[in-house]
Amino acid sequence: MVSDKLKLHGFNNLTKSLSFNIYDICYAGSPREQEDYIAYIDEEYNADRLTEILCTVTEMIGAHVLSIAKQDYEPQGASVTILIAEEEIKKPAGLVEKETVLAHLDKSHVTVHTYPEFHPETNIATFRVDIDVSTCGQITPLSTLNYLINSFDSDIITMDYRVRGFTRDVDGNKIFIDEKLTSIQDYIEPATLAKYDAIDMNVYQYNLFHTKMMLNDVDLQEYLFNHDVYELAPRKRLEIINNIRNEMIEIFSGVNIF
Repeated sequence: MVSDKLKLHGFNNLTKSLSFNIYDICYAGSPREQEDYIAYIDEEYNADRLTEILCTVTEMIGAHVLSIAKQDYEPQGASVTILIAEEEIKKPAGLVEKETVLAHLDKSHVTVHTYPEFHPETNIATFRVDIDVSTCGQITPLSTLNYLINSFDSDIITMDYRVRGFTRDVDGNKIFIDEKLTSIQDYIEPATLAKYDAIDMNVYQYNLFHTKMMLNDVDLQEYLFNHDVYELAPRKRLEIINNIRNEMIEIFSGVNIF
């Protein structure tokens, strides 16, 4: 949190960047179900829906939207980029809309990209979302973490936070970070953390913070697309659970281990 006692000389020049990764895992038992799952994800998280999420993030950090670029892709996926400012920008009289790109220099941006895909042998489908929030000045993106986690079905979460540059206090001393931060986990609700196994890898002297989280309980029904768990034989249930858990462990560790 920004301290009320921190008195700066001029503008706060610190750049704060949050990279937020989530993976949603699902079992789609046939090629048709895999296609239907991809279609469902593309509809559920199309560019318009992602724009709503990013606009809420922008509002939560107290910034203002300057411009929005969004795109749905074939065969799947979507991207949205929003340029933001800490304070509302008043356009000069006579400024035409296409020239508002000059406001890109003012502050910061928020982006999101989606990547649906599936494994051809295990029938495990994975939906990945990458969100980047880059801000300058006093506003920080960490306050949006709980909203972002709850906006998606987050089985695996990877977060990177970095503070770059420096600003100065009124005495001219350099300030390389303006918040007391020991872990990204400090910004996540305890009830949410309790659902995950989480690890930190932080480099405090460089203001680099990294947290990975993996859901610690697999309820098979939650991972079946267009299936009821009681339609499956016990041995098939165990096979699917093992494939789901293996997929989660590989994504969490970043290593093919099975």
